[in-house]
Amino acid sequence: MNILLWVLQVLAALLYAASGVMKVFMFDKVSKDVPSFGALPRQAWMALGIVELVCTVGLIAPAALHWQPALTVVAATVLAIESLVFIWVHVLYRELPPIIMSGVLGLLMAFIAYGRMVLQM
Repeated sequence: MNILLWVLQVLAALLYAASGVMKVFMFDKVSKDVPSFGALPRQAWMALGIVELVCTVGLIAPAALHWQPALTVVAATVLAIESLVFIWVHVLYRELPPIIMSGVLGLLMAFIAYGRMVLQM
């Protein structure tokens, strides 16, 4: 189970790092072709991107350094909650593939949080 959780954490960290970088540093470029980016102000998207970048570190560093591993649970939980925001935004714009992707990522983050909190601690 520990290996599975680590694989999922690393893959999720890579995905959320890319997403966070796009929201924080490349917002104008990526938002042109995506109507749902208009649902929230730019500052909100930037804040969500910063949350993703912080949580990316939180998914890996605490458990890898054996320092406050509960922070990994917190990071995964925050990302699971964030996925609910994205589901809401994509529902408003009737964008089915992003709704499904956000739902799957939210469930993945919930699984990581549960796994690190209950199965591994």
